[in-house]
Amino acid sequence: QVQLVESGGGLVQAGDSLRLSCAASGRTFSGSVMAWFRQAPGKEREFVAAVTWNGGSTYYGDSVKGRFIISREPMKNTVYLQMNSLEPDDTAVYYCANRIYATRVYFAGEYDYWGRGAQVTVSS
Repeated sequence: QVQLVESGGGLVQAGDSLRLSCAASGRTFSGSVMAWFRQAPGKEREFVAAVTWNGGSTYYGDSVKGRFIISREPMKNTVYLQMNSLEPDDTAVYYCANRIYATRVYFAGEYDYWGRGAQVTVSS
């Protein structure tokens, strides 16, 4: 059974940094892609960033490009999202997700497994 468990969320001020972690277990993740999505109240789930498990290729949503960094540590089966220069518009629940195939990484509907989410709140 695949489990994705997010941690590291919290309340910060605008301009601060925060790092989210996603601990993955239950299958071999080789060949897959790990991603972060977020969802603010009343809004659709939004792609934030993705990284391929094998080669470490990265992808970013336009709203976070240049501020957020996704990385993975295969030996620990963990994916990170380093969030810098946080803005109030970054406030959302952040979800870790896994797609078995490293394609169509931008689309939430293509992902096979999801974590329960971590709340990030950025005050102005």
